[in-house]
Amino acid sequence: MVRWGSSLSGFETAGEQPDDHDEESGSVRIAVTGSIATDHLMTFPGRFTDQLLPDQLARVSLSFLVDELEIRRGGIAANICFGMGSLGKDSVLVGSVGDDFADYRSWLERHAVDTASVHVSEIHHTARFLCTTDQEQNQIATFYAGAMSEARSIEIKPVADRVGGLDLVVISPNDPEAMLRHTDECRTRGIPFAADPSQQLARMEGTEVRRLIDGAAYLFSNDYERALAEEKTGWSGEEILGRVGVRVTTLGAKGVVIDREGEEGLHVPCLPVENVVDPTGVGDAFRAGFLTATAWNLPLERAAQVGCAIAAHALEAAGPQEYTLSRQGFLDRFAAAYGSDAADEIAPHLTCPAP
Repeated sequence: MVRWGSSLSGFETAGEQPDDHDEESGSVRIAVTGSIATDHLMTFPGRFTDQLLPDQLARVSLSFLVDELEIRRGGIAANICFGMGSLGKDSVLVGSVGDDFADYRSWLERHAVDTASVHVSEIHHTARFLCTTDQEQNQIATFYAGAMSEARSIEIKPVADRVGGLDLVVISPNDPEAMLRHTDECRTRGIPFAADPSQQLARMEGTEVRRLIDGAAYLFSNDYERALAEEKTGWSGEEILGRVGVRVTTLGAKGVVIDREGEEGLHVPCLPVENVVDPTGVGDAFRAGFLTATAWNLPLERAAQVGCAIAAHALEAAGPQEYTLSRQGFLDRFAAAYGSDAADEIAPHLTCPAP
């Protein structure tokens, strides 16, 4: 049984938790499960839509000559953990990689990410994400799972035992069997979990989507995925709100909406962005900020604002882990967007490692 409040500190969990889990310490332990990958990011100096012929959509055969190629660290779970570390919050990364992970591991550990629960495959390479972005920020992407397919062998309980208990497990896009296994285990053991099925919604059946969503403390999606989840599950928006604690829907440039059963939806605008560089990983950055702020015991509105602020920084960088946050710079920009009172509320918690 899981009961949720407006923040992670509001969780009361029943189920298997280690005896030495210090609930009075104020340290919220978050494990993030999901993909860990290398991103190959390309830029096309045109519009994809101009290359599509309406009467030829049944037989599409296109090749795009790109101007730029960036090879970056990525993967949704790793991106979320990196973002949390950039704000000064530690996290536990759970996923599967190849034996080519050594440099990436070092990078993440320097950004406050616990990688000891990452499984290393003996036969597969780390996953690859290949993405082309056009001049209107539309994207066409391909994902090679590689070692990620072995994530289904990972159990959550040993992770929780190793770190002294978990307050939240984020189930982000991963090997589909792994996502279902992690969700079922969290539900069985009474560990609160956040459902973030995102792009895996497209390949999952309705029964599987229902397993991922039902009982989640948080449900993350964008507006398209929100509608797709309702279509696949057969549940209305109201029915989903009756099955989750908090539903968080990102709306791109329009910000984010937060819904809870029986309450009016809360809309939070995004920060102004003057120079859009790359949208890859922006949603991951939002989740990092949102989760970090809830771990700080801040209200949902403030959590969404922190998420939007870090998402703006990610949007201005070429790659999902290429932004740098400075404490004062972050606070100044946050105050300009949401007011000095809001900035004062997050200031005591913000410990960006960057100067």
